[in-house]
Amino acid sequence: MRRVILLLLLVSSMVLGREVLYSLDFSKAKSGDAIPFMKKRGFKLLLNSRELNLEIKNGRLELHTDKRKAGLFGVELSKPLESIGEVTIEWGVEKFPIGSDWAKGNNRLAIGAIFSLGVEKFGSGVPFVKSAPYFLAPFIGEKEVVGKKYLGKLYKKSGRYYCVSNRKGKLVSTTFNIDKKFREEFKKDTPPLTAFAFQMNTEDTKGGAKAFIKKITFYKK
Repeated sequence: MRRVILLLLLVSSMVLGREVLYSLDFSKAKSGDAIPFMKKRGFKLLLNSRELNLEIKNGRLELHTDKRKAGLFGVELSKPLESIGEVTIEWGVEKFPIGSDWAKGNNRLAIGAIFSLGVEKFGSGVPFVKSAPYFLAPFIGEKEVVGKKYLGKLYKKSGRYYCVSNRKGKLVSTTFNIDKKFREEFKKDTPPLTAFAFQMNTEDTKGGAKAFIKKITFYKK
């Protein structure tokens, strides 16, 4: 039966013209503390992630803080995803951090994703901050221009951020073309996807933030 189900899923994705390379659905997780579920799926919790009140609730991963915290949690893929195309994320923001404004240099956010590509590493631009591969980072912002590209304070040569929505209190389905964005920005073929992560950062803001993630799916180009 299991083989039949897997075959049907594969045939369905091929019929739709979108082959799934990887998918993670938090709605399949048991309600409660999210950390056990995340650890089983290879997540590493960095910075202040454990203080973001990670919880499986309402069929999604919810995270929130009333304080100034920066959390990053993600998966380093044991086998890189070759021929990466698009990614679809079902997520949303219920509370934006007060004071976040990328146009004014306060690059904070309620929720964002980071996609690491390839193994070549580049300097952060700041001493003692380790180098990192190319990355693309879509995020939901309150004041930022949807569709606009932004640079962070670090990794200006290898990292790019993109505002994909300003919506609040709603489930947002974001389709982000990793392959197209990379080739447009860096003028070379897109390397394999080696890791992905989510982040919340309320430092230099007030009031905290609240967001959620339901599902993420990567497709072959």
